[in-house]
Amino acid sequence: MSARIISGIEVAGEIRQEIKRDVEALKSRYHIEPGLVTILVGNNPASISYVTAKQKTAKELGFYSIEENLREDITQEELIFMIDKYNKDDRIHGILVQMPLPKHINEREVIYAINPDKDVDGFHPVNMGRLLIGEALFYPCTPYGIQQLLIKSGIETEGAHVVVVGRSNIVGKPIAIMLCQKAKGANATVTICHTATKDLASHTKRADILIVALGSPKAITADMVKEGATVIDVGVNRIGVTPDGKAKLCGDVDFEAVKEKVYAITPVPGGVGPMTITMLMLNTLKAAKRTVEMQGG
Repeated sequence: MSARIISGIEVAGEIRQEIKRDVEALKSRYHIEPGLVTILVGNNPASISYVTAKQKTAKELGFYSIEENLREDITQEELIFMIDKYNKDDRIHGILVQMPLPKHINEREVIYAINPDKDVDGFHPVNMGRLLIGEALFYPCTPYGIQQLLIKSGIETEGAHVVVVGRSNIVGKPIAIMLCQKAKGANATVTICHTATKDLASHTKRADILIVALGSPKAITADMVKEGATVIDVGVNRIGVTPDGKAKLCGDVDFEAVKEKVYAITPVPGGVGPMTITMLMLNTLKAAKRTVEMQGG
């Protein structure tokens, strides 16, 4: 029997409706629109596509949004000056700098320049520290989306053995921290695997929930997963072009083979991707609500 397909499109759609209602209430009661600025440096096609999707979603949800598209050769000082401008702008609650940045710009310094209270990507070390001690202000968007997919799909994490393949600061490390917290949608036993892990399959085959963020097409095969497991595929790999000229995508998991063995699995595309953008919107809404709370509203 084929696996249950966990649709990020459907779950994201439900959450976006909730966000839209909250935005309307915020506008009606406090005359505040959640404000998001996206900052794109250069003309990387993938980055342009991601920023376009984020801006489109923000507008659909009723956000106040600004799109800053900057030239490739902008200096680090100029970029940080712009970030500081939005740090001081009361109409902006969330600042997103699209990664990756050109090589002449230090990404770490750029992340550090963002006010942690407006860091809706959740990458600032202050927010990472809060995450570690279980007092997160903003969860990083992709891990947050993964956790919400599990919760909304009724996948039990408490007491489960979760194996995370990948240790990036964007996905692997934060999702491991989130799922081992003593909290709803967490409380799991977590194993992290990476490029130095010996006999990867011996770990992945023990996972009740397998989360894969490798960046390697179809690296996880059917013989590497446990019967009845839940598989969350974070990978998005471009492996060619469709007849109509669109990018042909696949995940880090051999979807067609693995789906015949597991209980549930996310597709690529249509799995984790839509959740990442939705969590960005949820974080921005949260930042706007915090502004109201801090003003005594």
